Order: sequence, then structure tokens, then C-alpha cells
Amino acid sequence: MERKVLITDCADAQGLITKITGVCFKHHLNIIKNSEFVDNAQGRFFMRTELEGDFNDALILSDIDEVLPESSHVKLVNTAKKRVVILVTKEAHCLGDILMKAYYGGLDIEIAAIVSNYDSLKPLTDKFDIPFHYISHEGVSRLEHEKMMSKVIDKYQPDYLVLAKFMRILTPEFVEQFPNRIINIHHSFLPAFIGAAPYRQAWERGVKIIGATAHFVNNCLDEGPIIKQDVIPVDHSYSAEDLARCGRDVEKSVLSKALQLVLHEEVIVYGNKTVVF
Repeated sequence: MERKVLITDCADAQGLITKITGVCFKHHLNIIKNSEFVDNAQGRFFMRTELEGDFNDALILSDIDEVLPESSHVKLVNTAKKRVVILVTKEAHCLGDILMKAYYGGLDIEIAAIVSNYDSLKPLTDKFDIPFHYISHEGVSRLEHEKMMSKVIDKYQPDYLVLAKFMRILTPEFVEQFPNRIINIHHSFLPAFIGAAPYRQAWERGVKIIGATAHFVNNCLDEGPIIKQDVIPVDHSYSAEDLARCGRDVEKSVLSKALQLVLHEEVIVYGNKTVVF
């Protein structure tokens, strides 16, 4: 028997859970786990249902559409391992953490390739026998560089792109190719300290906590839907360099936890927010 995840996003109404689970019962599907949330401010209902059984996807989705309000969004997702392409620049901590966890089974993920605008992380990648593509940004326009990256990425047909400290701003033309499929780690507790040098900004403000934020990328810099955040305490004795060093541990932890949530279909995006089950 297969396992799949049913994701429901629709206007709130009475009896939705009964209606949806009734369709599952009709199709002899076993409910392994069910979680739901209502955004009362928006009048929106969200549900994530783990199912086991024999699936006729088109018929199941058709039957569910019939019992839901208009303009509902429903999808049935296979739980198979997801493919990702990781984009990096020079920093190794986030990439190294993902590589190690994928190698030892801590992340249920297939890393198809690494793409970088520098070649510094090739020796690390080679240790895991993963294709590494060095595509320099020097001497070409941003659009031309992204076209070269896209040509390589398209060969692997990834489910998601992961920006593991990829330190370049992506153009709207690139981002629109992967709607809600680009995951970035930002070295700050957003919405504070957006953009470059957030640890220097944090140090100048004398913050007492520092954090990191994993989010989906959209066309507003560091303002995409947030997936996961975490913080650690600091004090007045920390230099900007100390903050950056401590921050690297938070960054890699937050990114891997965010990946785990996304890979398990536990994140629903609506507007510029997420529901995380």
C-alpha cells in the first residue's frame, strides 16, 4: 500500500473535517495522522492528512472538490524522497550540515547537485560524490549568470532549490520559475536586520538575542513566507565576529529543521504566511 499526504486549504465552513474524512473512508483509505488549523481572521481552513491505501488520485480529488466550498485548494502528495539542488557561495557550515545529515539518514533527501558561483566548496562536495557545478558570476550580467545556472538546474528537475548561504540576490525572472520552491537561510531573526551584514547591525544595536530564519524566497528581499526560526542568547561582551560565529550554529540548525518540515509536506503557504503542522 502507498502512503500519501492530502493537503486542504479552503474557506472555513461547518463540517469540513467530517466531509473530507468521509471521502477518505469512501475510498478505503486509512488515516495515519490528521492535523487542522483555522485562521479565524481570514476565515480560512487548513488540514494535513496522512493516508495509507490504494489511491486513485483523480477520483479522490474530484470527490473532495465536490464537498468543499468554491475556490478550494487541494493536493495529494506522494511521500517519496524529494530531490533538491543546493546553491552555495563560500561558507561551508550549512552545506556541510545538510550533506552529513543526508548521508547518515537524518534528512530524507536526495541531493542531486551543488551549484556555486565559487569553486571553494568543491572539495567538500567531492567527499560525498555529488556533482558540483562551478558557474562564475564574474564578467557576466546577473541575468546571464542565472540563465547559466538555470540550464544546469533544469537537467536535475529538482523539487526544491536550497540556498545554503548563497550570497546573491535572485531576480524575479529566476524566482518565478520556482514558486514557493526556493528555501533560503537568512542570518537574522527576520524581520529584523534585513539585507547585508546583519550581525554587524545586531552588534551595533546591542541585541541580547541573535537568530536565524528559514523562509521561502519571493521577489521582496528577505520577506518571503517564514518556515522556521530560532534564537540564542548573547550579551554585551560579544563582538560582531563572536555573534557571527555563534550565529552559524543557529543557521545550520534552522535550515535543516525547515528542510525536514518542507520535505514531509508539513508546510502550507498562503499569502505571505505559512501554516506549519
